[in-house]
Amino acid sequence: MVRCSCVLFRKYGNFIDNLRLFTKGGSGGMGYPRLGGEGGKGGDVWVVAEKKMTLKQLKDRYPQKRFVAEGGANSRVSALKGCRGKDCDIPVPVGISVIDENGKIIGEYSLLLRFPNAGKSSLLSQVSHAKPVIADYAFTTLKPELGKIMYTDFKQISVADLPGLIEGAHMNKGMGHKFLKHIERTKQLLFVVDISGFQLSSQTQYRTAFETIILLTKELELYKEELQTKPALLAVNKMDLPNARDKFRELMNQLQNPKDFLHLFEKNMIPERTMEFQHIIPISAITGEGIEELKNCIRKSLDEQTNKENNAYHEKQLLNLRIFNTVSYHEPS
Repeated sequence: MVRCSCVLFRKYGNFIDNLRLFTKGGSGGMGYPRLGGEGGKGGDVWVVAEKKMTLKQLKDRYPQKRFVAEGGANSRVSALKGCRGKDCDIPVPVGISVIDENGKIIGEYSLLLRFPNAGKSSLLSQVSHAKPVIADYAFTTLKPELGKIMYTDFKQISVADLPGLIEGAHMNKGMGHKFLKHIERTKQLLFVVDISGFQLSSQTQYRTAFETIILLTKELELYKEELQTKPALLAVNKMDLPNARDKFRELMNQLQNPKDFLHLFEKNMIPERTMEFQHIIPISAITGEGIEELKNCIRKSLDEQTNKENNAYHEKQLLNLRIFNTVSYHEPS
């Protein structure tokens, strides 16, 4: 639980206006020790930069200037694991600084500085009939979620939403091995990245969409190089966000010329080979943009793979038949 006051500053030339707020994270729920129950985690308070927002609007909208996240639910017999408390968002102008009650700068905010998960669960719910848990914070998915994509010709394709990987997954960080083993059984990979980038927490480094792809590729390589040979697609999510189009053009340039940008990484973070995607599809799991195209690309990629496998099988059978006929022809009478 975090309880503090903070001050928001924004500069307009030589003029500075500020606003003091009270913030408090949600308290955790009560456990149920006798049955091993666990209380729900309290919600967090997020500072979210928004265009066309001013400190005056913030003050007018929230005259009490109090922002308190919801507490976690208590554990009970019917639900031993209490539900997580709802987060509390503070909408603020772009370009402000946030300072705590001791004068320490917490952060300086520009647009898109909140980094929840990449939207895999939202995407799964869009392309299939699955109903995964969806929330606006990292690691909503704690176990693989399965769904089926249904096509008009009654073709069905099974899809799995695997828990998000973190840097160090190959060393079993974040239960990495448990999740990576599921990838070994898939026919193709679908990378889902947030166009605005990702930051696991305030203590970890911010990663752009391009950096996220490179680091995911490295994690696959370090775990098992063969995973990089699987057919792969890339879904660039959250294209409904402001400036997403500009960031997507920048990402495409980076993916088309990866060697020009690898100097941005430490040597031990650069994969031996970069991932080659059969299709790169900009999508929004919220608005539905690009979802049908993504489903078609998944189908097309799997059909192409199946055709290649069938052709390889027939060629092998034909070769075996030729070898058998040759041996039979030269057998002594």
